[in-house]
Amino acid sequence: MGVRLVVVDDHRLLAEALASALKLRGHRVVAAAAPAAGAADLVIARAPEVCLLGTAAPAEPGAFDPVVKIKRERPQVAVVVLGPVPSPRGIAAAFAAGASGYVRHDERIEGVERAMTKARAGEAAVAPQLLQGAFGELLNPAAQPDDEAQRLLEMLTPREVEVLIRVADGEDTRLIAAGMGIAPSTARTHVQRVLMKLGVGSRLEAAALAARTGLLERAGPRRYTGPA
Repeated sequence: MGVRLVVVDDHRLLAEALASALKLRGHRVVAAAAPAAGAADLVIARAPEVCLLGTAAPAEPGAFDPVVKIKRERPQVAVVVLGPVPSPRGIAAAFAAGASGYVRHDERIEGVERAMTKARAGEAAVAPQLLQGAFGELLNPAAQPDDEAQRLLEMLTPREVEVLIRVADGEDTRLIAAGMGIAPSTARTHVQRVLMKLGVGSRLEAAALAARTGLLERAGPRRYTGPA
């Protein structure tokens, strides 16, 4: 027995081509439309058994908002997402939104049919290789590059960050003190603390480290206005 469904994709030609192929295989397509942004209202109005929702950017924020709305208004509708191979977070986001399945957009029509049938029966419809890849990446995430600038910034107080900016600008102790409204002895103490925290032995080294790591750009043109 065929499945009663709605086919939606950002590309109308793809939606109509898939709908035609499924009709020839005995399924009842009650609507085929684009863009996917209007999918929720269409599905809510037509109340199919299954919605095939095509997306070209599963990792984009809000990509699965239509799924959330569909499941809220028509919880009995099974949504199967058709899209590129996403990151594990993309697959997780689809299921978290309420999707019943995720199928690669280059899958054969038989694979799409199997996913539709499983989703209609209340089963999760996702290819084993997609799950394996997702679990593999989640269990063994790629190491993130060390953000040295952020690490150094987190070591400094707001007042010390301004001291470093002024040091990098070439200001001496007298100018730092005048610019920040503090005593020269206090300015000298702040400079020594900055050098110690950065692990350098001179103002020149501190300025060079800040420039090399991009710390100055990350810190921005801030000026101290509160307590240390």
